[in-house]
Amino acid sequence: MNSTAEQMPTPEKIVADLVFLLDLEAKGPDVFLGRRRPDGTGRVFGGQAIAQALGAASRTVDSARAAHSLHAYFLRPGSDDLPIEYRVKRDLDGRSFSNRRVVASQDGKPILNLTASFQIPVEGPGHQHPAMPDVPGPEDLVPDSQIRLEAANYVPDGPMKRLLERPFPVDFRSVEPRDWLRPKARPAVSHVWFRTVAPLPPEAAVHRAVLAYISDFQILATALQPHGKTIHGGKIKGASLDHAVWFHEDFSVDDWLLFVTEAPWSGAARGFARGQIFSRDGRLVASVTQEGMLRHV
Repeated sequence: MNSTAEQMPTPEKIVADLVFLLDLEAKGPDVFLGRRRPDGTGRVFGGQAIAQALGAASRTVDSARAAHSLHAYFLRPGSDDLPIEYRVKRDLDGRSFSNRRVVASQDGKPILNLTASFQIPVEGPGHQHPAMPDVPGPEDLVPDSQIRLEAANYVPDGPMKRLLERPFPVDFRSVEPRDWLRPKARPAVSHVWFRTVAPLPPEAAVHRAVLAYISDFQILATALQPHGKTIHGGKIKGASLDHAVWFHEDFSVDDWLLFVTEAPWSGAARGFARGQIFSRDGRLVASVTQEGMLRHV
């Protein structure tokens, strides 16, 4: 573990690499190229494709219009060995709203379809339900990264060990920590604080893209908690099928946010989960839903 710590890049470098990964290269009118992750596990992380597709859509919308929702379907697994092409269709530019469709492809085959909606901010009736749960603050919790590194000491060399030891741009702190090696059955509810390990650029579009990236972490795992299983245990094959995010209010991902997830149902080799994301001061800033494949190996 000491050698791993000695090789660990700085938090600023880890976050800068994430911002670079989610940035896009323009390849023509409404066509963008998404970068690949050089230290990937072979399969593109769904949150990466969602965030890059949202970034592609945002590039074609007036900057005064902020993304307020996205809906994505995962069609095929993506490969970390190839960049991803994003083609944007401008379906609507109305007085207040804009709508974009994005097709993400590799080798000429679509791997993800995403629709995003943007709005000029205006005032309207407001309320919030429910209130943020009363849970311990992040300062009182052990970082998940520390728990992962301790578990890695008992895992043989291979993909699982590399996953546990890989530095991550987000500091997750679970109210109910996951047991990576011996998961036990527990209710399908989870509370996790998170923030990036270093400051992000100030642009709101960057924070929305990073939140979209993070929103694919941990949410589907909530549907396995009642069964005492994890996707990484070798007994369950999991994959995201569709994913939706609603951005309610402005937020900063480099400040603490609380991700509250619950999974009201699983069956027929699928699991359904939903989440709410609260700011430290109790504002509901985003909502997330996801359905994924959960199949016995």
